[in-house]
Amino acid sequence: MKSFIHLTLWPATVGTFLILAAAGCGRDSVKVYNVDASDAATPAPPPIATTGAMPTAMPDGMLAPDNSGQPSLQYALPAGWEKKAPSQMRVASFGISENGRQADVSVIPLAGTAGTDPANVNRWRGQVGLEALSETELAKLAEKITVGESPAELYDLAGTAPGSGDAGRIIGVILHREDTAWFFKMTGDAGVVEAQKPAFIAFLKSISFGAPAAAPAAMDMSQLPPSHPPVGGMNPGMPAASVPAGDKPTWTVPAGWQEGQLAQFLIAKYVITGANGATAAVNVSSLAGDGGGLLPNVNRWRTQLGLAPIAEADLANLPTIDASGGKATLIEFTGTSAGKPAQLVGVVLPLGGQTWFYKLMGDANVVAQQKEALVSFVQSAQYPHAH
Repeated sequence: MKSFIHLTLWPATVGTFLILAAAGCGRDSVKVYNVDASDAATPAPPPIATTGAMPTAMPDGMLAPDNSGQPSLQYALPAGWEKKAPSQMRVASFGISENGRQADVSVIPLAGTAGTDPANVNRWRGQVGLEALSETELAKLAEKITVGESPAELYDLAGTAPGSGDAGRIIGVILHREDTAWFFKMTGDAGVVEAQKPAFIAFLKSISFGAPAAAPAAMDMSQLPPSHPPVGGMNPGMPAASVPAGDKPTWTVPAGWQEGQLAQFLIAKYVITGANGATAAVNVSSLAGDGGGLLPNVNRWRTQLGLAPIAEADLANLPTIDASGGKATLIEFTGTSAGKPAQLVGVVLPLGGQTWFYKLMGDANVVAQQKEALVSFVQSAQYPHAH
């Protein structure tokens, strides 16, 4: 019989660094932990001095984004893993010690765009003294695994610890789930990480996502750490996906669309219910400039349905639609989400120094039925200060 730990995300926890988590499928000494939101003011523990480990708190003057709207997690925790208190930078944190050698385990969800996967993997490579690789070369290193029932990619990076020159290793996993990138990471002594890899993979497979722990609060991401890959087209000093109230568009909402709970980076969210309880959701967000580029965003959406990335040349085959006096790119593909057939229809509209992202995703039949409604919704939008 499996034992599970329930993790409730703190409203005030979660940073903008991309961190990771790892653990295994142990059955012994498993405890149930509930983290109450009232404990959010508890001072964060000091950083763990582990090879390649990320800080546990945001640098002074930087506000951590709120992940309280993210789902709660359940997972099996293996014997021998020491659970550590969450902090601004982590929603879960564990330590491993074997004969004086250490490894660190962490997990963080980051809603919205989170930099490209190649940029984040190359950042990890730098943490163990490895040179950056091209996107094509990195694709060859990715191992296909599952987090729960969702497809994800694992990167096993062996090198040396900065400063000491000792053998170090990072095993990192990136999962794209709905509008959130989940980063799981085990880092530390190469021998410990190697020995714990099976437990790490079993831990990932044991994960299940529950209902959101709490309603999301306001979020401000006006800055990112210098080591963090760019988040979309965010300019310095401008909050990602932030649009002043007077600049938000007005639009005609199609019949049957119900307002949903907003999460980070979202300006609007609608939920659509079809036959037999099947659902789909429409998310609207906006980023400064080109939003990080069309290709990275298209491929980010493709990964959410378990699809391989496309090349720059393939963008020429994407159709366009007229919207607000400009041309918007229409994106449509079918794959799987949480092990079920799913479809995504997206619209990317550059307008007035911003890029607007409209995404309809969910049950394949519901999405197919609502495609024209999405197009009409986008074309109905009026942007007060577009020029």
